[in-house]
Amino acid sequence: MAAALAKGFVNAGIVSPESLIGSDPVSAGREAFGQEIGCETTDSNAEALTKAKVVFLAFKPHQLDEATEAVRDQFDESHLVISILAGVPLAKLDAACGGRARVVRVMPNTPALVGGGACGYALGQAATAEDGELVKRLLSAVGVAYEVKEGLIDAVTGLSGSGPAYGYMIIEALSDGGVAAGLPRGISTRLAAQTMLGAAKMVLETGKHPGELKDMVCSPGGTTIEGVHELEEGGLRSALINAVRAATERAVELGLE
Repeated sequence: MAAALAKGFVNAGIVSPESLIGSDPVSAGREAFGQEIGCETTDSNAEALTKAKVVFLAFKPHQLDEATEAVRDQFDESHLVISILAGVPLAKLDAACGGRARVVRVMPNTPALVGGGACGYALGQAATAEDGELVKRLLSAVGVAYEVKEGLIDAVTGLSGSGPAYGYMIIEALSDGGVAAGLPRGISTRLAAQTMLGAAKMVLETGKHPGELKDMVCSPGGTTIEGVHELEEGGLRSALINAVRAATERAVELGLE
């Protein structure tokens, strides 16, 4: 996710690789990040904090104390700390940064890499309106970004944070269906992906309810309503609703852990 965001910012022209520094104690990860982004890297969080005033925390939630303990006293009011740690609340982030940095909690997703991200963010108490504008500008450069109350960030995690995986599974399943019906795999996968992209654009650009757009495709006695009937019998909608709820609940658990 760190690489997706960094590359997305660079591709959007918001920052240059020379203005970025990545810190990772693992040499393989550090070298891969540096090569992919074309930026400076270090194995020292202290060095990164010295050189950067906008700091992204991008590691596993349970690594928060390990990553910040040695540099806790180095954070100050000049640091804007943007966390993408699933489930970790602002209060814990604030404490991990010594109670002095301005903290923002963000949940992005990997399509930010191609400018198609969907992000939610919540400002900490010390974060300013200008901080919120900067975060929105950064995230909007790689997709769409919405400010929400912190209590809703876990729901953002369950929906758009985890959602690309659900979308990929749907595309894969549609492609399998096309192959089962006789289409070559390459054509089937591209048709499936473009179909989902087109459907999403119809929702976003027409402003119509998805149900209304679905009804527009379902001619009486036609092929689509037969397919929709099979999806309803298979519990597609219930499965997706349950997936979002389960992922949201897991995000809450990660914060408690």
